[in-house]
Amino acid sequence: MSERIIPISMPKWGLSMQEGKVNRWLVSTGDPIQVETEVVEVESDKIAGVIEAAHAGLLRRQVAKEGDVLPVGALLGVITESEIAESEIEAFVNDFQSRFVPGKTEEDQAALAPEFVTVNGRRISYLRRGETGNPVLLIHGFGGDKNNWLFNHEALAATHTVYALDLPGHGDSDKNIDDPTFSGFAKVLLGFADALKLKEFHLVGHSFGGGISLSTALESPERIKSVTVLSSVGLGEEIDAEYLRGFAAANSRKELKDLVRRLFANEELVTRRLVDDLLRFKRLDGVRSALEAILSVLLEGDRQRIVLSHDIERLSMPIRTIWGEKDRIIPASHATAMGKGVHILPNAGHSVQMEAANEVNRLLSF
Repeated sequence: MSERIIPISMPKWGLSMQEGKVNRWLVSTGDPIQVETEVVEVESDKIAGVIEAAHAGLLRRQVAKEGDVLPVGALLGVITESEIAESEIEAFVNDFQSRFVPGKTEEDQAALAPEFVTVNGRRISYLRRGETGNPVLLIHGFGGDKNNWLFNHEALAATHTVYALDLPGHGDSDKNIDDPTFSGFAKVLLGFADALKLKEFHLVGHSFGGGISLSTALESPERIKSVTVLSSVGLGEEIDAEYLRGFAAANSRKELKDLVRRLFANEELVTRRLVDDLLRFKRLDGVRSALEAILSVLLEGDRQRIVLSHDIERLSMPIRTIWGEKDRIIPASHATAMGKGVHILPNAGHSVQMEAANEVNRLLSF
């Protein structure tokens, strides 16, 4: 099999993804391809994402057609050097298809399963990827969970040991919250790190998770190697309080779908599965009281109660800010409160790590 023939295959984004739908090809057969060229848009069971080329060359074949639903790992297309003969491409495709077996072994699935650790008497769920480099903790936002990083976790795990955890009150973690303040959640993060014997680590926090990450750095700066916040709370007073209160109270599919659309510049990215998963979470015992407890300390009227802008001026570790220019939950103008290391990404909304995943992954270097 020629090393000059490079397959494009169906990626695995997140634990639950077993197959994906080819929404549309972004390049045509015969088009030149550069590294990081966006080649094809694929819809997972959560959200649509874009596959970028890892190699330069020509797109010589679109094996998968738009609308095809294929298992993870299936062949979507072929990139080659221009002089490769069609007969060699045909042989490569036939060989790939004859060898390809969908699905994973039970051992592989076990390696992908979430783990649990007890922190201050409560069970915390987390997903670990990677075996090398300094540890990275991924902290989701209000109402989110560890799957909010499905497009970022694997990319980071190529060079780091990466932990995506469910905060108390969220995901598969215990739902009771003793202290819903930034400081209270910071103590949970530090306890999580202690339980896993992580002495120093990088923090990456989205939205409410950004405020928690900054608070953790303020409480224990000697342990934090860097902080990256995405569309973070705690950097200004403005916020879409109607969205937050509506999400906490919502108990129907329609209510949630209308609200979740606000998280994206492209509302078509919101899939039925994404809404269904959120609805199941919202109906778990203890979730509504947990979310309302957070809002009681996060909001004062329709504005953010706590602004950390002046406090973070004393932080000396590297700090980075990433924001979607079309964020409808927290204005992108809040990013300037961080001073330096600010990246505003066009055509992305509040869930920038999902909507502009490839750009975010390039920025997440430690």
